[in-house]
Amino acid sequence: IIPVKEINDYIRESIPKILAMDYDDFEVLILPDIASAETFPKTKIIPTGKVGPSQKRNLALQYATGEILAFLDDDAYPQSDWLAKAVWHFENSEVAAVGGPAVTPQSDSFWQKVSGAVFLSKISGGNPSRYWPIGSVKEVDDWPSVNLLVRKSDFAAVNGFDCAFWPGEDTKLCLDIIKNLGKKIIYDPEVLVYHHRRAGLKKHLKQVGGYGLHRGYFAKKYPENSRKLKYFLPSIFLISIMAGWLLGLYFFWARLLFVVLWLVYFSALAIAFFDINQKIKNIKISLAALPYILLTHLVYGYKFLHGFVFWKN
Repeated sequence: IIPVKEINDYIRESIPKILAMDYDDFEVLILPDIASAETFPKTKIIPTGKVGPSQKRNLALQYATGEILAFLDDDAYPQSDWLAKAVWHFENSEVAAVGGPAVTPQSDSFWQKVSGAVFLSKISGGNPSRYWPIGSVKEVDDWPSVNLLVRKSDFAAVNGFDCAFWPGEDTKLCLDIIKNLGKKIIYDPEVLVYHHRRAGLKKHLKQVGGYGLHRGYFAKKYPENSRKLKYFLPSIFLISIMAGWLLGLYFFWARLLFVVLWLVYFSALAIAFFDINQKIKNIKISLAALPYILLTHLVYGYKFLHGFVFWKN
């Protein structure tokens, strides 16, 4: 199930890769705003009007004929064994959903790869397993819809995605699955897709700001899978540097603490650099990611506070 505004070059790239998967029993639903004259094998193009991604994905309950709903973003495409690696988990009736990493493609530009590199360390991004195949199969309580498979009956039981949220609709869906159904969500590092990143700093920070705003609101309203220390840390860092700078104008001890704070932060950046470079083996991208990480933390921290304190849905 692929929601999209219109048939675009990403879709034209992903459909051949989807059709080439080593799994036969599937169909593809593409949900653009308006009808398209383009056609693809095994594919239904279902015009939806100008509605959000959540509404489009929920139409799978009406149009999909399979027992498992496999959600992709329009700028993502699967590895050839994506479905084969995922479906066996659903043999366990307690499993409602399965997700895996969304890796930056090698075809992405330098700055797209820098954007993706930001998320590859726990220090810089918080959830590197969402962006790189690390760790082992485990239960999780939250997973993004860029690479998420959900049992159709369970998706229907929780009334699909909550259309009041975007981004964040996937977090709410996962919470509903765990809390309302008492079922499991599985992370498998081999259930892999490739996801094109934002090109340029402005688009990267806009995306990160959206994540921060909704995570802050969710930390307030849905604490079960969002009120975690790692989500608060960028805001704590932002408050600390602002307070340190202001107090440092008047107190010597505050200036010392301000310097110590930055020394600790730059030490953490160094660890993030080595962590990222260990994965991607590219020093230029790993170095270029460092200022991106700093700005990511500041923007996310500000937006998280705004969502936590002020935002109402």
